[in-house]
Amino acid sequence: MKMPNVLASARGGRGVSTTPAENLGDFKVAPHEAEPAFEGASLIQGAALLTPEEDARSARAIERRDSVGAVKTAVMLNFAVIMAALAYVLFTAPNNLALGGASGLSIVIAALVPGLPSAVALWGVNLVCIAIGLMLVGKRAVAWSVAASLALSAYVSLFTQVMPIARSITGDLWIDLLCAVVLTAVSAAVAYSVGASTGGTDIIIVALTKRTSLTTGIATLLVNSASVVGSLLLFDLRTGIYCVIGLLIMTVVVNGVLDGMKQHKVVTVICRQPARVEEFIIRDLQRTATISEAYGAYSGNKVTSIMTVLNPRETLRLEKYIRGLDPTAFITYVNTSQITGRGFRLV
Repeated sequence: MKMPNVLASARGGRGVSTTPAENLGDFKVAPHEAEPAFEGASLIQGAALLTPEEDARSARAIERRDSVGAVKTAVMLNFAVIMAALAYVLFTAPNNLALGGASGLSIVIAALVPGLPSAVALWGVNLVCIAIGLMLVGKRAVAWSVAASLALSAYVSLFTQVMPIARSITGDLWIDLLCAVVLTAVSAAVAYSVGASTGGTDIIIVALTKRTSLTTGIATLLVNSASVVGSLLLFDLRTGIYCVIGLLIMTVVVNGVLDGMKQHKVVTVICRQPARVEEFIIRDLQRTATISEAYGAYSGNKVTSIMTVLNPRETLRLEKYIRGLDPTAFITYVNTSQITGRGFRLV
């Protein structure tokens, strides 16, 4: 019985593997590179598709995907800090919701020390966390965290002056809790996605995820438990229970947001014109693919299977291209929340 051949990556292959009926009249690949297949050959030689200029542009695109620039980090971190400040001023501080983080600890410490402003307590917590971060986390993450801590204090002071709030703005503690949890969790996840944090105890969370096998959500749960326990001891039981529930919800939301940011799709394509699809993946999407020869179980015909990994936006572009090229194409999509390797940055 003849077994299917699994072939090398599109960029590293030699020869051809496409159907004789494929029309290459307006195709950018030379006809001799898309002749009918011989056994063991790849679809086309992917590296031969790109000019030196295109290859350099593709390398730059891969480098951009592998790293996050300073400007993007600053913008994303600023957005995260604003959300954290709004959560503190609008929802957590007026209700004594110590949901964790530097803000939660500052609420607990301010309650323990009569007359101590929560802003001063926040500065103290941040300084201690920064000192720990200098020992356990990379300089880049600590530098951004120092900036985030300063920005958070500034935004909190600004928002407090603009909209001084002493009690619940909704009149419903459940609504306040949910709003605080969502804003705080999304803020933390956005900061983690660019390799930084919003400062304070987030530095310790980053250190735990880098130094141990803990997920971000579990690390958040462990670190934030201190302020939640403090709220149970210092405030009324009702507020303490709300803090516990809020922390559990926040753990789920942080993991959910991060998984959404990291999500990619493993796309497998079987169609009548595989050479065109491979060229589109390499030249237009600046990705690569793995090509396999297979046989249909019913027809027994040889088919070419193309497997590639793309982000959601690239997946839509590929689907649109294939549907215009071959409406009968068979395409499968598998969601994945973690991809590592060149061109895929680890969050």
